[in-house]
Amino acid sequence: MTKNFVEELKWRGMLAQMMPGTEELLEKELVSAYLGTDPTADSLHIGHLCGIMMLRHLQRCGHKPYLLLGGATGMIGDPSGKSLERNLLDTDTLYHNQEAIKQQVSKFLDFDGDTPNKAELVNNYDWMKDFTFLDFAREVGKHITVNYMMAKDSVKKRLNGEASDGLSFTEFTYQLLQGYDFLHLYQKHGIKLQLGGNDQWGNMTTGTELIRRTLGAEENAYCLTCPLITKADGKKFGKTENGNIWLDRNRTTPYAFYQFWLNVSDDDAEKYIKIFTSLERETIEALVAEHQQDPGRRVLQKRLAEEVTVMVHSQEDLDMAIEASNILFGKATKESLRKLDEATFLDVFNGVPQYEIDKNQLGSTAVDLFNQEGMEMFPSKGEMRKLVKGGGVSLNKEKLSSFDQVITADDLIDGKYLLVQRGKKNYFLITVK
Repeated sequence: MTKNFVEELKWRGMLAQMMPGTEELLEKELVSAYLGTDPTADSLHIGHLCGIMMLRHLQRCGHKPYLLLGGATGMIGDPSGKSLERNLLDTDTLYHNQEAIKQQVSKFLDFDGDTPNKAELVNNYDWMKDFTFLDFAREVGKHITVNYMMAKDSVKKRLNGEASDGLSFTEFTYQLLQGYDFLHLYQKHGIKLQLGGNDQWGNMTTGTELIRRTLGAEENAYCLTCPLITKADGKKFGKTENGNIWLDRNRTTPYAFYQFWLNVSDDDAEKYIKIFTSLERETIEALVAEHQQDPGRRVLQKRLAEEVTVMVHSQEDLDMAIEASNILFGKATKESLRKLDEATFLDVFNGVPQYEIDKNQLGSTAVDLFNQEGMEMFPSKGEMRKLVKGGGVSLNKEKLSSFDQVITADDLIDGKYLLVQRGKKNYFLITVK
């Protein structure tokens, strides 16, 4: 073993709690461990990243990671941390989601090669699909009492919560299904350790209890959790006004992804660079020290954003994200704009004043087109003329040669956008319909 897995998690701030004997087990042998995720969408988001990074560190410490996709449990919904019941998904949707997630996770874990600790992917639908209700009641249900299940925090919160309509029987059985996953993996793959977020502790310990009650008190299985990641202000990590930050570029562009990490606070950057990168301790400590000398340079945020963007996307996507970031604040050209795909282009200029014109208006002069009623780009046509004369107006990052320059379809970015800039910082986006 190259590193101690528990020590690695501790200094990174990624250890919430673990069962007694877990660290001793990990020091004694090559341990197979799993982490489960329900494929409720066709992409993971950054809220899943802490768990995935736990598996990554586990593999780097010489142990064998399993990712369990909950093809069966995803059809039901886990009450942990929820106030309402989740919508149920059909099998086609679940299969599509599973395949997409498998591709994403292969960027973090090594599934290839013939090493003893290569990563494996399993799906609980494979062992649950032919399990009848009667078999489940007899083989699983009889081992765990209702009293035991009712004592779990996730169940109590849902039963007593004001915003809840109670807890359906379907969701109530979730912890038994998750417990059975652990029993099955313990028996079939020799998996002795389950990893997860701290909100899963109740479900996870049901698995260890089921293993002992089914196979005998001498059988030992273990649980280890990471904390639920929050921002420095205590708010939920990973959500913005526009929703989750996804790993799928079609849901969150690499530019928006990069910007999320670049804009975290100093305190969060120091915390996140330990959790969401594989940088060594000495490197991180040096970066923290450098950042503290001059926080304005945002050394930590930049390195964090670079590392995570390359890990989730690619070096090419990082380069594009940096170039896109420079469009607003640095020197850019019309070619820089044309290189951006439409989603990234719109992300870059999200929040700037936007207007719409009809394509029939193309062929008008700039001074007429940009000073229509309802547009507030320039105080007046006269003011615009003065600004153009002084080189203070740009169209698509090129200085306007004259105020009566004719605007044509050739000027459009992506066949439908005009980017007008007044001075250095004032941008306006016109969509031609």
